[in-house]
Amino acid sequence: MEATVSDERPSPEGPATFREVFAQREFGALFTASALSWVGDYLAKAAVTLLVYEETKSVALSAAAFAVSYLPWLIGGPLLAAVAERHPYRRVMVICDLIRMALMLLIAIPGLPAPALLGLLFLATLANPPSQAAKSALIPQILTGDRLVLGLSLTSSVGQAAQVVGYLMGAAIAGFDPVIALLINAATFAVSAILVRFGVADRPAALGRAHRSHLLRETAEGFQIVFGTPVLRAIAVLVFSVMLFSIVPEGLAAGWAKDTAGDGLDAGVAQAVIMAANPVGFILGGLAIGRVFGPSRRLALMRPLAVLAPLTLVPALLDPAPVVVALLAAACGFAVAGMLPTANGLFVQALPDAFRARAFGVMGTGVQVIQGLAVLVTGVLAERFSIPPVVGVWSLAGVFLMLVVALTWPSRRSVEAAVAEARFGPGGAARVPAPEQPGPGGEPTDPATGPVAGPSTDDGRRRHAVT
Repeated sequence: MEATVSDERPSPEGPATFREVFAQREFGALFTASALSWVGDYLAKAAVTLLVYEETKSVALSAAAFAVSYLPWLIGGPLLAAVAERHPYRRVMVICDLIRMALMLLIAIPGLPAPALLGLLFLATLANPPSQAAKSALIPQILTGDRLVLGLSLTSSVGQAAQVVGYLMGAAIAGFDPVIALLINAATFAVSAILVRFGVADRPAALGRAHRSHLLRETAEGFQIVFGTPVLRAIAVLVFSVMLFSIVPEGLAAGWAKDTAGDGLDAGVAQAVIMAANPVGFILGGLAIGRVFGPSRRLALMRPLAVLAPLTLVPALLDPAPVVVALLAAACGFAVAGMLPTANGLFVQALPDAFRARAFGVMGTGVQVIQGLAVLVTGVLAERFSIPPVVGVWSLAGVFLMLVVALTWPSRRSVEAAVAEARFGPGGAARVPAPEQPGPGGEPTDPATGPVAGPSTDDGRRRHAVT
């Protein structure tokens, strides 16, 4: 992908390798810390869900304990991400890990009533948006060129793997003693904080004090940069559109398994197979396409794969068996993983440094809202109609939507112009409002001192390949 929009043209040696990516020690520390905290998070979800059910015997409250982790993204994700922009990313991640560690220890106290458990869990999950935004903004400062795309693919894949491993471990450990699962989660946050603190270099805040305005205004600027820049808007529409369809089999898995299980496959096993299929396909797709194909080929495949993602689910119209449903979901996950890191890498290149955390906060919130909306709408439709035609028709509509998105994609000239503007200005620099003259009409910030120049001279040298 970077071949057509950055200085990282395809080289004779081909795509980046895993060895090259992990040769960057900072990325290794960040990757390991993320994997640990993700596994701990999913493990804790299973444990808290069980604790609330044991306390209340209420399925609704138990489901609320599972869903509460999504609330911070829905009610304040971009705002919390804007907070991360004001402080050094390493400090944000370490503080968030320590806060979550302390709150998980409190949740582990035996005998807490359900409202206290839910309240503490909500407070703990408030740390997720700023931590995730800071990490997303930091990775492009560590990896360059094709290493960035492979690193993003690895990070996405390990997140999916952590979901599978965390849920399985959480269910097993929570069945024995939920408190142990919570203590393990607290330990993962402690180790993550240590890895980030001592394995990642300290860098100044992307948005310096001289360029700050009001937090709400800075949050609004995050939306403005994403939806007001044609290339970034096109990427956002592409990502949000594909998320409308890829989540549906997982979201409807319980009802689908109950309606179609048979041939020796009970409903519980069928549900597990369908739910695990998309993450497994995502892992395989991210690793295979990210490693096998070079930058220019991945860019060429991005839009076809985006169309292929909903197309793989259209055969649901034929009411297949659960195993076939799982294969369709895995194929969808494979296609999404093939295009998503490429889109993310392009997003990074067209995004000025000082907006990274806020822009990723907008994208993270959008993905959460879109996925929830997709499951909600298809779930309501499935109450009236059977699930196979609902998923099949929904996916068929997705094919047409993705064709429109692909055919209206910005030209290569527009993409290169957006990357150049983010890299050198004046547009990229002018987007950071000067204190005495805010807004896009302000004078360009000094590239020697302003946040667009990057956190250090070393990072400034790297920016030609990653922003």
